[in-house]
Amino acid sequence: LAQVVESGGGSVQAGGSLRLSCTASGLTFDDFALAWYRQPPGQEREGVSCISFTGTSTHYVDSVKGRFTISRDNEKNTLYLQMNSLKPEDTAMYYCAAVTRSDCKTTVRDLHPMTPWGQGTQVTVSS
Repeated sequence: LAQVVESGGGSVQAGGSLRLSCTASGLTFDDFALAWYRQPPGQEREGVSCISFTGTSTHYVDSVKGRFTISRDNEKNTLYLQMNSLKPEDTAMYYCAAVTRSDCKTTVRDLHPMTPWGQGTQVTVSS
């Protein structure tokens, strides 16, 4: 059974940095594109960033471009999200997911999660 486990969240002040990690099991990791999502309090979950199954293509939602960097380590079955210059509006529960291999070719939108949602990791940014 495929599953993902997110970690690395925390509470930081505006301008700070965090590095999120997501470890996947029960699937052939490099067969999938991967994505980070977030869900702010009282709002819907949205795709934040994705990386193609080859690792050569990455995409971001406009609000995080230039501040967040997604990467993957296929040998460790781990996905990362380096978040710099954090803003209060980045406050959310962050989730990862394996998405279909055809996803993340041109956009972070319209992804198709293939793994159950994990427990997420909370990121809180204070002003």
